[in-house]
Amino acid sequence: MGEAKGKTSLGMEENLEGLLCYVLGWITGIIFLILEKESKFVRFHAVQSIVVFGAYSILALIFGFIPVIGWIVLYVLGALAFILWVVLMVKAYQGQMYKLPVAGDIAEKNSKSSTANKPPETGNKP
Repeated sequence: MGEAKGKTSLGMEENLEGLLCYVLGWITGIIFLILEKESKFVRFHAVQSIVVFGAYSILALIFGFIPVIGWIVLYVLGALAFILWVVLMVKAYQGQMYKLPVAGDIAEKNSKSSTANKPPETGNKP
């Protein structure tokens, strides 16, 4: 996958912004998805962060209510989520669009720049 090197609409380097999408999980994912208007790289990582850590948050909430077995599962999920969190931040900082199996597909479909959704302006205005 390509290296992220350019500046974003927020004025930061793409790789730094991509890393920041993961720092607080789905929260920073939402923030950067709203703020970043142009960089497909950053928007990809923002959506992937929302999907991955949003799903983890929901699972943690569910398993947190199940005594003993749920708590053990939650401990294992937490350890795996921590490892994944670090890997995703490192890959984003390296400029890679590291695509996870399901979340990456969702992120790829939903990471178009917000300016790409606007129709092109024509010189003929009514």
